Amino acid sequence: MKAIQLTGSESLMLSEVEKPEIGPGEALIRVRAASICGSDVRMFRNGYPGATPETPLTLGHEFAGVIEKIDDAALAAAPNLIPGARVSVAPNWGCGTCDACVSGNTHLCATYQAFGINAPGGFAEYVRVPAAALSQGNVAIVPNEMSFEEAALIEPLSCVYNGQEICGIEPGDTVVVVGAGPIGIMHAMLAQAKGAGIVAICDFNEKRVAQASQLMPDVAALPGGNLCDQVMELTDGHGANVSIVAAPSPEAQAESFSYMAMNGRCLFFGGLPKDRSHVSIDANQIHYKQLRIFGSTRSSIRQYRTCLKLVASGRLPLERLVTHRFTLDQYEEAFEAAAMGAGLKCVFEMSV
Repeated sequence: MKAIQLTGSESLMLSEVEKPEIGPGEALIRVRAASICGSDVRMFRNGYPGATPETPLTLGHEFAGVIEKIDDAALAAAPNLIPGARVSVAPNWGCGTCDACVSGNTHLCATYQAFGINAPGGFAEYVRVPAAALSQGNVAIVPNEMSFEEAALIEPLSCVYNGQEICGIEPGDTVVVVGAGPIGIMHAMLAQAKGAGIVAICDFNEKRVAQASQLMPDVAALPGGNLCDQVMELTDGHGANVSIVAAPSPEAQAESFSYMAMNGRCLFFGGLPKDRSHVSIDANQIHYKQLRIFGSTRSSIRQYRTCLKLVASGRLPLERLVTHRFTLDQYEEAFEAAAMGAGLKCVFEMSV
C-alpha cells in the first residue's frame, strides 16, 4: 500500500509498504479522507524524533474511513464496528491504568501514543488500530449523511472544544480569536454555537481574514494592527471576556492581556516555537483585571464524540473549511499548499 512517510527535516517520501495485518483485539481501517494539520507541517519542517530514513514515520492524525477487517474478540466487544462501517478515529490513546487514563483523560497519559505522531498514521491507504486504542473507544461510527472529509476534521474540532471547555465560554460573552486559520475559524464557529454575544477574529493575513468573513459574515473581522484599540472600539471600552490565541505568536499572547475585560479568560491554544516559548507579560494586568490564563492540548474521547454529534447536527459546517483536495501521489503539492497557508484545510482523498 501507499503511505506518506517522514524521514527527517523537510524530507518526505511516498513509500510502498506492506498492508498491515491485525492481531488480537485489533482492527484495520481503509482510509477515505485524511487532512493535513499545522503540526504535520511543523514536523515536516523541523523533523521529528525517531523519524529517520531507517525508521520512517507515516504521518496523519486527522482521518476517517471504513472498517476493512476486525478481530472477532474486538467485534464482540464493539458489535457496531462491522466490516464496511463508516468510522472516524480519535488519534490519542493511553496506558489505560494511570491516574490520567482512569479519569477519562487518556490523551494526557504520560506514555500516550498517537497515530501519525509515534504510531503509523492516516496518510496511508490502510491503518491498523491497536487493541488499546480500540478498547478505549478511539473508533467512532460516522453517520451516513456526514462526509469522510468532515469526519476527518472532528479531531481538530475536538481540540478546539477542549480549549473552550477549559476557558468556559458563556452565553453573551465577547470572544476574540487571534488567528484566522482553520483552528481559529473553528474556534469562532464553536463560540457562536455556545451563545457568545460578539465573536471577533483577527489575523495579519488579509486573505485569511477575508475567508473567515466570507464563511461567517456575522463575525467581526479585524485586520492586523493595534488589536487593543479595535477590541475596545468594538466593545464600547469594556474589553473581551475571552481571548483565544490560536496562532504561534508570543507577541499575540502578551498583547491579549491589554484588551481583556475584568474577570477575563485567556486561552493560549497551541504551542510556540521552542526558541520563542518565553513570553514577557505585564503581571499587573493579570492582577488588577483578575484575569485567568489557560492552556490546552489534544482532546479526550468524550470531547471527540461530543464534537462528532455537534457536526452531525449540522450546527458546525466543517465542510466549508476544505479548500484543497489531493491524492497521496500529490503529497509534495499538498504539503507545499499547507505550508504556504493556501486556502484552509488540505485533504487527502483516497479512492474507493
